[in-house]
Amino acid sequence: MKRILIFLTICILSFHAKARQRPFHYPSYKGLVMAGYQGWFNTPNDGAGRGWHHYEHRGVFAPGSCEVDLWPDMREYKKQYPSPFRFADSSVANVFSPYDQSTVDLHFKWMKDYGIDGVFMQRFIAEVRNPSGNNHFNTVLHHAMAAAKRNDRAICIMYDLSGMNPGEEQFLLNDLDALTKEYGLLEKSGKTSPTYLHHNGKPLVTIWGVGFNDHRKYGFKEAEAIIDGLKSRGFSVMLGVPTYWREFGSDALHDEALHQLLRKCDIVAPWFVGRYGQESYPAFHETVVKDIAWCKENHVDYVPLAFPGFSWRNMNGPNAHTINRNKGAFFWQQVAGAKAAGAEMLYIAMFDEMNEGTSIFKCATASQLPLNPGGVFVGIEDELGSDHYLWLAGQAANWFHGKSGYNENLPKR
Repeated sequence: MKRILIFLTICILSFHAKARQRPFHYPSYKGLVMAGYQGWFNTPNDGAGRGWHHYEHRGVFAPGSCEVDLWPDMREYKKQYPSPFRFADSSVANVFSPYDQSTVDLHFKWMKDYGIDGVFMQRFIAEVRNPSGNNHFNTVLHHAMAAAKRNDRAICIMYDLSGMNPGEEQFLLNDLDALTKEYGLLEKSGKTSPTYLHHNGKPLVTIWGVGFNDHRKYGFKEAEAIIDGLKSRGFSVMLGVPTYWREFGSDALHDEALHQLLRKCDIVAPWFVGRYGQESYPAFHETVVKDIAWCKENHVDYVPLAFPGFSWRNMNGPNAHTINRNKGAFFWQQVAGAKAAGAEMLYIAMFDEMNEGTSIFKCATASQLPLNPGGVFVGIEDELGSDHYLWLAGQAANWFHGKSGYNENLPKR
């Protein structure tokens, strides 16, 4: 028995020694399940000076006027902020702010607890060009880099170009230069940021919002300048594009320049949110299959997207488009579809997006929602629990890691 214990101890020490010798804990996106992290919520008293940012609707955060369709399950947050909302028993409904380190720590702890590999930190050019937005997103990123390291979760910077003006491509590159210096993103040792996500031997940066036909001010010229700038600095690039990027469909610009840009990149990441529901996904699945075939032919990797459901009625009115979660069946349908198509990695939209109802983090169940006369909140079914979609995302990660026992059938807890 003593010899067995000694042998096991040597094996464990050897494993940890090898782990310490590996400079980057996440050398490739392949085999991983990552989520998007907005990190954009604020409260008037969190110190950021941004009011009820992304909670309020047209300047007002109160019953009947808000921009979140889901409500956070607040039971584990150390710092909480009272809102104008009340529960049926007249008690105050609290909310969180990721401007607080403890909030981001909790979110990354959940990622670790449920087995989600990590997140892409959204960095909105329209926000970080301004002092208040720059301060907020720098603070949230600082919290997240520390939490990722502490919880051994993958982390990656994602620039959202929405709202960018022509000429701001150099601003983006300068911003990345500052972050590279602060977090040692190009260090070969991995000492400063060992869990920063790499791909094809280089640290990965995502550029989101290229090729959409929604009348953006910037275009392929600006996108190419950014991609070339990233490549020359030593980064690999993931490009966020429209759903129908390959055939220049309904949401994409009909321009071969998009394909030329994609061939310069390392990963193609199309945006699927709102494009299908559970009934229409089987017909859509062929799009993913053909996307992967194009990417293989053009020597680019591909990451499909899965989202749990969709709702933005408080933002756009009671008749706004919604997609039912169906207790996780819709989400798992997409996970299984991605695996069946041959996908090697997965992007989940989103970790904390309560505004469009796509968040997978712990949200209030139906019986625990505050009152909202004149508006609506979507609750997770009580029998599932507030952590149901964290758990499902963790099951998806297990499957992409190579664990057996998963198929198209929804896992049972």
